Amino acid sequence: MFNYRDFIRVLRDLGLAQGSRILIHARLASLGEVTGGTQAVLGAFLAVGETVVAPTFTFSAMITPDVGPSDNGMEYGSAGDRNSAAQFYRADLPADPEMGSLAEALRQAPQAVRSNHPLLSFAGVGADEVLTSQTLEDPLAPIAALASADADVVLLGADHTANVSLHYAEKLAGRRQFVRWALTPAGVIECPGIPGCADGFPAIAGRLEGIVRRATLGPVTIESYPLRDLVHTAAGWIRMDPEALLCGRQSCARCAAVRASAVKES
Repeated sequence: MFNYRDFIRVLRDLGLAQGSRILIHARLASLGEVTGGTQAVLGAFLAVGETVVAPTFTFSAMITPDVGPSDNGMEYGSAGDRNSAAQFYRADLPADPEMGSLAEALRQAPQAVRSNHPLLSFAGVGADEVLTSQTLEDPLAPIAALASADADVVLLGADHTANVSLHYAEKLAGRRQFVRWALTPAGVIECPGIPGCADGFPAIAGRLEGIVRRATLGPVTIESYPLRDLVHTAAGWIRMDPEALLCGRQSCARCAAVRASAVKES
């Protein structure tokens, strides 16, 4: 069983210290039981980090329309049941479960602020400027702000499919972005600049060996990356190889749309 002090030690082993700026992607289930639960883990990050941010996405508010732009990586009119189950976005809408319990705990922290994007919000402590950089048209702006502030990305029990920073690298490299729609009290809102599929992201791991820092907590390896260097490496690879980081599933409409877009531009 792990406790607060174990997490403090691990974060220091990763080179994180008082004043660090941290973007967290965590899946705590792989750790087993933790004394104090999720709050103990969050407390360790807040004790070490001056700025602590996590994605608190809410695709539970997404609506699929009957018609829309072509080559948009989706099948229109295909989500009747999901549309019926969609939730109205509001500031206190819980993060999707796949964001992880740590992201939701951060969102609920008394001192936390959450950005207001209806699909791709971020929550953070000590992160007001980072979060206010986000607009409806530029949902990944908080990643850019963190990169400019020399933040680190921490993967705790998570692999690169959870690494939202790689979506920002795709955007920097000129990769096609998508339009999605969100249900809000003001009506259905069009949300541009939505990234694609992350299933191919683990392929980046070998290219990041020169910048990764690792620490262990029992059977779990925790990784930290300088955000600016990670984005630079991934964007450079995508520019050289337009199919880099795309998944191999033939049924993936988003990766198919990215490939088709790359062919048109070549």
